[in-house]
Amino acid sequence: MIQFQEFTLENGLRCIVHEDPTTPLAVLNVLYNVGSRDEAETHTGFAHLFEHLMFSGSVNIPSYDEPLQQAGGENNAFTSPDITNYYLTVPAQNIETGFWLESDRMLNLAFSENGLEVQRKVVVEEFKQNYLNQPYGDVWLKLRPLAYQNHPYKWATIGKEISHIENAVMDDVRAFFKKHYSPANAILVVAGNITFARAKELTEKWFGPIPGGVRYERQLPVEPRQTQARLLEVEAEVPLTALYKTYHMPARTSPDYYAADLLSDVLGRGDSSRLYNELVKEQKLFNSISAFVTGSMEPGLLIIQGKLNVGVDPQAANAAVEAIVAKVRQEHISDEELQKVKNQAETSIVFSEIELLNRAMNLAVGKLMGNPNHVNEEGALVQAVTSLDIYNQAQEILRSDNCSTLIYRAVPGKETQEELEEVQDEI
Repeated sequence: MIQFQEFTLENGLRCIVHEDPTTPLAVLNVLYNVGSRDEAETHTGFAHLFEHLMFSGSVNIPSYDEPLQQAGGENNAFTSPDITNYYLTVPAQNIETGFWLESDRMLNLAFSENGLEVQRKVVVEEFKQNYLNQPYGDVWLKLRPLAYQNHPYKWATIGKEISHIENAVMDDVRAFFKKHYSPANAILVVAGNITFARAKELTEKWFGPIPGGVRYERQLPVEPRQTQARLLEVEAEVPLTALYKTYHMPARTSPDYYAADLLSDVLGRGDSSRLYNELVKEQKLFNSISAFVTGSMEPGLLIIQGKLNVGVDPQAANAAVEAIVAKVRQEHISDEELQKVKNQAETSIVFSEIELLNRAMNLAVGKLMGNPNHVNEEGALVQAVTSLDIYNQAQEILRSDNCSTLIYRAVPGKETQEELEEVQDEI
């Protein structure tokens, strides 16, 4: 059980404190309620760009990293379609340094043309290196717009097009910051070897004077129910042909979410899953295959992905996957199989709570979903899922007309021939 207390500042900043006197560390986690889903389709990649800009200095602190390192701390951040999350870990006695740093960049970034240009180049290079010039790097650039027609989940966090970042101007950057980066749109979690009273005192001192801003209210387009199977085939110089299949599924806040999540585990979590057993071990069609869910705040995706063995026809491999999917839809899973995937899921939850930083993040996400105690209730939600629940979700999610399939064909070139030979040797 993760103990915590809450309070809210007058400016709207929602705060959670988790005391853990057994650690010498303290964590500061600031979750901003903004992700790539909140971008305009003509200006994508801004949430991720801001993840970088927030480290380029604020009005009073030209270098974010230097004072934190001097205090013995470390930090990082990540952007998703749903949130942008900043976090730091520091020796508990130096936690006020973290409050000073985080509050100052929430108050006002040091908006400079030079800073924007530097971070713009960094993000553009990341786009090229990780998405355009890496084997399978552009999969999500193709798969998201195949699965989503209307909802902004249809573009990746890095952005829809590299030009959107290349053409980002200061006025757009300032407007994005003003709209999303304020106390009213943030959740602060303080965790570790610090008392509630001290955490509240420091929060009020450093964050209290910041103007609250306006709470952002989403009005995003709703993705219509998919009623027709979709197929996209592409070719690229990659070592192995790959197969990706997506199915629309309930949002993370839905009562049906955990049944859908366990359904994905039945299909493709680990070496004992149905897809792996049948298609890797027995039929030897795939070199690897798995299934997972995106865990999105709004209706997300159940995804099956795998890399085919050399010489396997992609259509035959796809048909074999669909045969297993159809079988899952036809029958209730056994009590033994149900308990296996429940145990796997609950083990993951337990292990995620070992790290202090993970506890802080989980509390922040729960608060965003409307229930910070979600972190303590998740195991029970998993155990409450029945075989009938999974069967019902299989009927709805694994419909053939709810599926989008991407066949990513390997066309070996000179630069990938050596990789292909290595893969063949392994097989």
